[in-house]
Formats: sequence, structure tokens, C-alpha cells
Amino acid sequence: MKVAVVGATGLVGTMMLQVLAERNFPITDLILVASEKSVGKKISFKGKDYIVQSMEDAIAAKPQVALFSAGGSTSLAWAPKFAAAGIYVIDNSSAWRMNPAHKLVVPEINANRLTREDFIIANPNCSTIQMVAVLQPLHQRFQIKRVVVSTYQSVTGTGVKAVQQLENERQGIQGEMAYKYPIDKNAIPQIDVFLENGYTKEEMKMVNETCKIMGDDSIKVSATCVRIPVIGGHSESVNISFSKTVDIKEVTQLLAAAPGIVLQDNPAEALYPMPLTAHNRDEVFVGRIRMDESFPNAINLWIVSDNLRKGAATNAIQIAEYMYSNGFFA
Repeated sequence: MKVAVVGATGLVGTMMLQVLAERNFPITDLILVASEKSVGKKISFKGKDYIVQSMEDAIAAKPQVALFSAGGSTSLAWAPKFAAAGIYVIDNSSAWRMNPAHKLVVPEINANRLTREDFIIANPNCSTIQMVAVLQPLHQRFQIKRVVVSTYQSVTGTGVKAVQQLENERQGIQGEMAYKYPIDKNAIPQIDVFLENGYTKEEMKMVNETCKIMGDDSIKVSATCVRIPVIGGHSESVNISFSKTVDIKEVTQLLAAAPGIVLQDNPAEALYPMPLTAHNRDEVFVGRIRMDESFPNAINLWIVSDNLRKGAATNAIQIAEYMYSNGFFA
């Protein structure tokens, strides 16, 4: 079982290696790929050093699957070349997500739609993954009409440069800025670029990806995405309106039984999800579940997940695990 990790030196690539090791994915040969400036560097995996290789060398090595986390332009340029060589690509960028020819997969929801002909598979946006994990079981039972979500997103979603900016600011050090403004003691209501409709690209990802993953274009989504000075994961305040009469007790039961979800919902004990406790975990945490008293058949809830893990690396590896167990790599 040959596995390539493309973008192995980045935050998500590093997390992919950690998750591959933790989940004991059956690797016999590991191929690490990064930008030209990183070729030749050494990276340790399970106590063994591996030399970072070029894209061309990785394709020549013929891995069965390549986990991509190297940015959209790299994926657009190289994923088709890997696929043409018979290598399955699971891509973490936005390059292929809304392409109708490619599946957008959260394993707990729609991995069963994958076929052996799907050589480029898209990993959804981090903030979308954790939200749809909660929405899916509720939609199946009560039929969602509309979702209004506000996100509070970790600086790790921007990358190493943003983490360094936050750390510099907390230590009073002048350094390179990932954001236009200071992030420590601040909240920046912009993630990615603004589009003509006044929404950011991140916000429209949540709108469009939700419908594609859940296979239902009738679901209306309105999103506001905010960057906050947090490391551990993304948080979301979500208001959901349903077509059918909704019952909070049944909502809680459905979420408690849903795959990949941990229910943390005990206000009396101040138990609710937080980035601090979701950090380095693979599950999606949900709590603060309550009726919306201003609108019929609507609820509010709070969702938190580690964006580098379930929001990126873990979800991609879970896709690979599904493919492995269903004979895609045979």
C-alpha cells in the first residue's frame, strides 16, 4: 500500500502524517511531496526518516492514493496528472469541490456514492464538514428548510503564518502579518476574499458545499464567517429551520446516536463544546441545543471541531480508509 502526501510540510500535511500514524493506516511505502524548495528535506514518520520528493518522482513511484494539501493551483495542475497515472487523489483544496464531475465527500454522510471511477475526490471546507455532520441526521428526520450560521474560526485555518502572527502579537514581537489587522484580542469578519454579492468566498463555500454534500439544493444557507484568536478549532452558532414539527428531545437523541458526533449539552453543569476541549480530537462536538422561541420549528445549537483534523486531515484519511476497506486499491 503506497501512499503519497502532497504538501507534507504544511500544517495540514503535517497533521495528515500524524493522523495516518494514529489510525495505523496500512502503509507499506510512504512518499512525501512538497514544493521544489523543500525537495531533499527529511521528515520523520513512525521513527523513520523520509526524503521529500518532487511531483514527478511521486507519480513515477505509482502510489495507490495521494492525499493532497498543497493549495488549489497545485491541485488543478497536478491532480489530473496523478489521476491519469491511475493514482486516486483525495484533495483538500477548493479546486474540485464544486466541479460537478467530482464527488465532495464527508464519509459519515456520502462515502457510499464513491465509485472506482472517482480518481479525484474533493475534501470539503473545514467549516462545512463539521456543520453538515450535525445537519444530516436532523435533515433526514425533520427536513431542513434554512440554516443561518455564524462561524468563529481558528487562525490555524489560515496556516503557519497566521499562527506565528498570533504568537508574535501575544509576545509583543513585530513580525510578518498573515492578516491585514492584528488578530490577538480581535475578531476579523472576513475569511477569504469578498465576492460581488458582499459575501466572502468562505461563506459561499458553506452555502454551496452544504447542498452538494447533502444532495439537496432546496436547503437554504446563510453564513457569516469570522476569524478569532484561537488555536484549537472552529466554532459555529447555527440556527436551523425545519419543514416538520421538531422536538428537542428527539434532536438530542438523534445527535447522540450519529456517527462521529459527541454530544456535550448539559447547561446545569456548564457542559458545552469549546475549541480548547475539541483540540486534537477527531469528533464533531455539539451542544447548547435549544428551541428558537422566535420562530416555529426552529432550533439553535453550537458546533465545535478541530479544523486541522476532522475539518481536513482526518476527513481525507477517513475517505481513504473507506476506499481501502471497499477494495478500491486492490
